[in-house]
Amino acid sequence: MTPTGRIRAFLELARPANVVTAFADILAGFTAAGAMTGLLLGEVNTPVADLVFLLLATAGLYAGGVVFNDVFDADLDAKERPERPIPGGRTSRMQAAVFGSVLLVAGIAAAACVGLSSFFIAAAVACCALGYDAAGKHHAVAGPIMMGLCRGGNLLLGASAVPGMPAALWFLALVPIAYVGAIVVISRGEVHGGNKRPIMFAILVAGIVCATLFALGFRSDYRMLDALPFLLFFAFLVFPSFRRAAADPSPAHIRRAVKAGVLALVALDATLAAGFGTWIAGLMVLALLPLSILVARRFAVT
Repeated sequence: MTPTGRIRAFLELARPANVVTAFADILAGFTAAGAMTGLLLGEVNTPVADLVFLLLATAGLYAGGVVFNDVFDADLDAKERPERPIPGGRTSRMQAAVFGSVLLVAGIAAAACVGLSSFFIAAAVACCALGYDAAGKHHAVAGPIMMGLCRGGNLLLGASAVPGMPAALWFLALVPIAYVGAIVVISRGEVHGGNKRPIMFAILVAGIVCATLFALGFRSDYRMLDALPFLLFFAFLVFPSFRRAAADPSPAHIRRAVKAGVLALVALDATLAAGFGTWIAGLMVLALLPLSILVARRFAVT
């Protein structure tokens, strides 16, 4: 194995396209906490360094979590997805475990540089990710909830740049918890196909998420007119793919629905950023979507 080939294998394990969507969570939480407005206005007290540390933290946490997903699933992947790095022999299970451990520790350490609240949130996200990888994914209810908690915690991690804001904005975490949980439910049919019921459930949850994002407009600190175009774009990304998967729940359609659902997380975060900030903040977050799509062409998302 050449050094280039080993680096490629590690990148495949880390799912870089998904990591980009995790950056969107941080930016959305950062904006909801009121810090992005200060950044756009050039205020000197804006915690720019903290934002950088939080982006590094989520990169380590997300990548470490998905690496351990492949570590725990190595035997199953040998039968169902032999092209992946571990069953394909491009890296060993032990090397992947060490790589994932380094990523998780680095992510928690980066969060600790921001503050104690960020440290605890990052540690909780890491625990949820490992719990999901090791056992949660095999449970119909616990699995989706644990994965949703990872993304909800990631959103609050972005808000932790401002002291006290994670506690004030805890309810926002319910949005990615519900949405990501629905994606996990339908993802179980990626290999062998599924049936319409989980996909119809995911469509219902996505509809509730859209209604919730719209209802945030009743808050005095939420700019619904700025957020609405991003919300419509989120719906455009999600519902057609989910509908096609419901009409034909074959592995190919389910994989496309899961991929679209994951990438649409950027649009969801952009909606929150535009609502709590301005349309400019929303565009800053949405700019991550083309990058994620570009990277997804070279590396797996699911």
